Amino acid sequence: MTRLLRNTLLVLVALALLLGILAYTLTWHPPQREKLANMCRGPAPQLVPGQAVKVMTWNVQHLAGKQYVFWNDLPDGSGPDDRATAEDLAYNLDEVARVIRDEQPDLVLLQELDDGAKASDYQDQLTLLRARIVDLYPCSVEAFDWKADFIPNPHILGSVGRKLATLSRFQIVQAERQQLPQAEGHWLTAPFAPRRALLTSYLPIQDGGQLAVLNTNLDGPVPGEDTQGRQMQAILKRIDRMESHGTPWLLGGDFNALPLGQALRLPLAQRNAYPADSPLHLLWDRYPMIPANTEASGEDRSDWFTHYPIDPAIPAPDRTLDYLFHSPKLKRIEARVRQDDTEEISDHLPLTARLLLPPPAP
Repeated sequence: MTRLLRNTLLVLVALALLLGILAYTLTWHPPQREKLANMCRGPAPQLVPGQAVKVMTWNVQHLAGKQYVFWNDLPDGSGPDDRATAEDLAYNLDEVARVIRDEQPDLVLLQELDDGAKASDYQDQLTLLRARIVDLYPCSVEAFDWKADFIPNPHILGSVGRKLATLSRFQIVQAERQQLPQAEGHWLTAPFAPRRALLTSYLPIQDGGQLAVLNTNLDGPVPGEDTQGRQMQAILKRIDRMESHGTPWLLGGDFNALPLGQALRLPLAQRNAYPADSPLHLLWDRYPMIPANTEASGEDRSDWFTHYPIDPAIPAPDRTLDYLFHSPKLKRIEARVRQDDTEEISDHLPLTARLLLPPPAP
């Protein structure tokens, strides 16, 4: 090996090490499990055995609304928009607050709220939302699932910060963030990717028990990868443990997966993004799902569509990606997707349900 070649290789190795160190420094490396604090900012009642609890899950798409086609909304990355205007962010914030006030759920599970992201003017969107509904929800927990000081993607070129948040009318006594399995990715780009998580809150019940409320937003399907399946396996392990301990639980969020048979009704270009065997079966095989497969793929399936893709070729909501799962100890009373006045607020629509907690012990 000549001296020139040896020196060139040394320079390349040093450059790779420097790039790796820089990527590590600019990105976020959360622990596998993290206890969360500051859950209630005032007095809050406890749940009562046998009471009905209304829950809403909603991916609010960092309050950007449906007025844009962002660079990452189309499969080929050709969307023309990089960010929403301050006026549209403010309008959609008020719209989200309006819907929550009108629905008055006891629990609100939100996904994709920004905090410190360049593309949304570094807003803490949960704080802004809480200011509008603080009288309804004295308790809340939050956890990042994407965070970096700088993303070198030319469409971003700045910070990102995105959160899960759970708001509650009722007391929360404990909460934690659990890291979910991540896509492997390239060693240099993987540190900049989202860190999908499970946000779990524990609400005391007056008989001495607790209700566990879990909130998540999973990766979308990628051909040849099983990241979704590994994430759902981790969630299943968690809720199986709760079930074995006799803890009633409720799980909601954006699962980025289709119910049984729904993929066959999508256009071929859209269908190919989803695996033939939905990884959601890992959950629906064992626990009640809202909407059930018979609803989400039946004659009235359009009533249960929760996703309105940001694609000019798709004129209306056309698939279900958002769900609630619950322990068999909870009994479903009613459920629906609020579609009539929410289609322009986000690319997802809010799913609500009322469930009965277990009755008092005899």
